[in-house]
Amino acid sequence: MFTGIDEVDWASLHHAYGSAEDVPGWLRALASADAAERQTGLDGMYGTVHHQGNVYDSTLACVPFLYSLAAREAVPDRGCIVELLVSIGAESGDAHAREAVRAGSEVFVPLLGDPDPGVRRAAAGAVVRFLDGPERVLDLLRQRIPVERDGRVLLALTEALGLFVRRHPAHSTTAVDLLATQSAPPYEPGLRLAALGQLALGAPELLPADLVPTAVELLRDRSTRRARVPEPSGNDTLVGRIRRLRPSDEEGAQLLRTLHTALGDRTADRIALLTGQLTSPDPMDRCNAVCMSAALFRGWRADCAGPVALIGAQLDTEQDRLRDAAVSVLVELYGLAAPAADDLYALVAARPDLWTHRWERGSPALGGPLKALARTGDPRAVPVLAQVLAGPVVPGGLGHEIAHLGPAAALLAPALRHHLARVPLESPAADTLAAPLLAAIRAVGDRHAVPEVLRLLSGASDGLGARERLVGPAIETLDALGAAAQAAPVLRGLLHTRHAAAAAGALWSAGDPDSAVLPVLLRELTQGEPGSRRLAARQLARLGPAARAALPELRRTARSGQVWQRTAAACALWHIGRDPEPVLPVFRAAWSQNPYTRGPIAQCLAAMGPAAAPLRDLVTAELTGPRRHTAGEGGYGSQDIAKDEALLRTCGEVLAGL
Repeated sequence: MFTGIDEVDWASLHHAYGSAEDVPGWLRALASADAAERQTGLDGMYGTVHHQGNVYDSTLACVPFLYSLAAREAVPDRGCIVELLVSIGAESGDAHAREAVRAGSEVFVPLLGDPDPGVRRAAAGAVVRFLDGPERVLDLLRQRIPVERDGRVLLALTEALGLFVRRHPAHSTTAVDLLATQSAPPYEPGLRLAALGQLALGAPELLPADLVPTAVELLRDRSTRRARVPEPSGNDTLVGRIRRLRPSDEEGAQLLRTLHTALGDRTADRIALLTGQLTSPDPMDRCNAVCMSAALFRGWRADCAGPVALIGAQLDTEQDRLRDAAVSVLVELYGLAAPAADDLYALVAARPDLWTHRWERGSPALGGPLKALARTGDPRAVPVLAQVLAGPVVPGGLGHEIAHLGPAAALLAPALRHHLARVPLESPAADTLAAPLLAAIRAVGDRHAVPEVLRLLSGASDGLGARERLVGPAIETLDALGAAAQAAPVLRGLLHTRHAAAAAGALWSAGDPDSAVLPVLLRELTQGEPGSRRLAARQLARLGPAARAALPELRRTARSGQVWQRTAAACALWHIGRDPEPVLPVFRAAWSQNPYTRGPIAQCLAAMGPAAAPLRDLVTAELTGPRRHTAGEGGYGSQDIAKDEALLRTCGEVLAGL
């Protein structure tokens, strides 16, 4: 198995953490009779040699030895070794790695009939990915399916057929016929679900008209049978612990995830499928549904009120895993979680222990149920938040969550001021403590907090980085409260710092007659850092026609520079000059170039009224598009849902203004 391993100069090769001299030990451990040693070897391979899917020179050097291990029937757990080879050759996307694995792919052929079902399961996809000759590959799969008796291996063979259809469409007729046969009785429910998912990916025209009801019925039938099968135990190693952390029905999750992926923009069907999953009698089916709902909500615009209400219903459960999964999804939805607000409030009222969560190290954070309730804007969160604020320590980021309640949280203003006054200005973490509180004060419009804000602006030590990070939020808060005039001396002192644009804008909004404001903004527009240039453009937009002297420079900025600077400059051009001609082409280009600019652009279009008519097509397409504007495959973070919903509301205002 290891012939020649000592002849490799491993010390000259590298993995994720440096020299690869420890790799031979991990390779030998994979052949150990001791399960813990084998898991340790696998940990080393995935954790360093193939770290996060990357390929190094030591990874390529391992491939021949991994093949030798996979071919030796006496080696236990060879299915894991085949999975590792597949990951190196296919999932890494590295061309050299793919060729290295292809070079030894004949080893996979006899493994399709190996006595170990784990090996057969891993080999099914490997022959499709790496073996040459589509006809031969299909023949191997076709011969194996009738004689296979292990249910999990049959699922892998079905997935391999689907992969074959997508990789070799010119040779797919027989494979598609096999999938169609497996999708109907008398095959067992899980296999039928798998076949339907693969047909949906590769031959959707063959799907039954009643796909969703059929899939839901198969899921429930499968769950009834699965309930009789005990869960396997795992080893107490890193890989073993990770496997136990997965959903206990990962197989079922994968079956439905494949179907959701294949349905893509058929959101009505996906909502119906999700509804069927969420109403299953089996809590594991419901837990899987909750987890995969996140990708649908993040990535697609759909009427999700029904599924959200059903996710809320999962909060009334004794099963921590299901409840926590539901909370984690609802936290991401902000206002879209409103159909679950009653369930969230019931959980918050019944479980004060969930109001906050303290990590093993660090300060407490706001608990998920209360955070989700506050993000819906539900005023029932206010009395509970008042109790949390009455404690000696404010959970990190609490103010940002209070801000979602707006004026409804005015009751919390005294407590917010109290905690803001206690922020230690000498602390390097002063900005981390103060910024969320300032966001909440802006949201509730508490003018009584001006003294506390002025303390932050003028009292922090100049030598602290926190002082620099505090200035911007403090100026923004004074400006929002209409109290910048009270800070005019301090603001004037900032006109020659990196906060000059923010200070100048606040002075202008306060009615300060200081003639230095416009020159400062012009200076920042031409000489500042990129962030300062954008802010200067936004502040000039606030000045309106009074900033006509900035028009030549704004036109230059709108024609060149980074997309965000062009967008901000074009918006300022409209507010100052009211001429759409130099503005609309910039907006059209930026809208396509960087989807993240669409929110600010739409806000400016709403202000333009009928002058925005030439961009009606962009706004209409956005409102009718099924995909969230910043969503990639699988979606992004939670804030993107809120921003996308805000964009849709603004686009509606644009059309109303036309």
